[in-house]
Amino acid sequence: MLDLTSFRRDLHSHPETGFDLERTPRLIAEVLEGAGLEVVRGIGQCGVVATLRRGPDETAIGLRADMDALPIQEANGFSYRSKQDGLFHGCGHDGHSTMLLGAALKLAADPTLQRTVHFIFQPDEENGNGAAAMIADGLFERFPMAAIYGLHNMPGMALGHFATQSGPFCAFEDNFEITIGGQGGHASMPEKGVDPIVAGSAIVMQLQTIISRNVPPREHAVVSVTEFVTDGARNILPSNVTLRGDCRGFSQEVSQTIESRMRAIVEGVCTAQGAKGKVSYSTSFQPLVNDGRATDTIAAGARCVGTVDTTYGRVGFSEDFAEFLAHRPGAFILMGNGLDGCNAMPLHNPSYDFNDDAIAYGVGFWTRLAHQNL
Repeated sequence: MLDLTSFRRDLHSHPETGFDLERTPRLIAEVLEGAGLEVVRGIGQCGVVATLRRGPDETAIGLRADMDALPIQEANGFSYRSKQDGLFHGCGHDGHSTMLLGAALKLAADPTLQRTVHFIFQPDEENGNGAAAMIADGLFERFPMAAIYGLHNMPGMALGHFATQSGPFCAFEDNFEITIGGQGGHASMPEKGVDPIVAGSAIVMQLQTIISRNVPPREHAVVSVTEFVTDGARNILPSNVTLRGDCRGFSQEVSQTIESRMRAIVEGVCTAQGAKGKVSYSTSFQPLVNDGRATDTIAAGARCVGTVDTTYGRVGFSEDFAEFLAHRPGAFILMGNGLDGCNAMPLHNPSYDFNDDAIAYGVGFWTRLAHQNL
């Protein structure tokens, strides 16, 4: 019998990021092959899909876990800390993969299961590219499924507690870069140039009016400028300024409003200041929208092993699982990681760690979900 805690800690010690996954999917595939599941490697470059074939395609479901780590230096000092400098499982994907692996093993040994289940191990969730890569590689054509489900641990939430809601659940993430061209010169003679810092500062302030004056109060949204870069120096007015940042919300309409207002603000401010402005705007993650029926199903599975809040409210982080939900009905749920110590540290914090005591809840949840609505 596989020791899931040891397996999880081994993954934690050997983090891999993005699509540069070799060891992680190999270990997962070898365990599942040894248990007799049909395993296909290399889906979406390095993803793994394992199939337990117990029923028709019409009732088949997909259960998804992410495998990738983060480019962060771990601050923990325990024995299984990351052995790779600058790489760290700071979001719990080591735990996600372990729980789904454990569920696959348990279901493989369960003669009462009468459904086909596809266990999907995804690369590059953190950059928002892995789901699209698997879909482009024929995930849904090669592995037909009626619905797909996903789970993420939540630090600061009690063990055994789950949370979800129908409809919009996780935010979209848009990214922007604004370049402002002025005319540099001596700091003592600003009248002889066009100061892009002044224009950039005005743009930063005006961007805050998008949320307060252009987005309805019922819609949650955020516009954050996270970088302000110039080519000036102590006594030199810069010629160029670059602003970069991040936008969040829960609907395509809000995304479009933010982009259109941003372009108008940049054009207006730069025209008034005599500068030149350019906006590059892109979407990294689309909003995650849970299907109503699938939300009932995922909540029922969670209720078999713990408590469930089905009106948790929308969360501001983004999740690549949204890409799967754009192609198939399904739902996403949060699972408590604990209230104390490193298990309660925020996701992506250097001192975070997945709680090994949560593994049993995750395995139990996935196995019960596989039996729902047969």
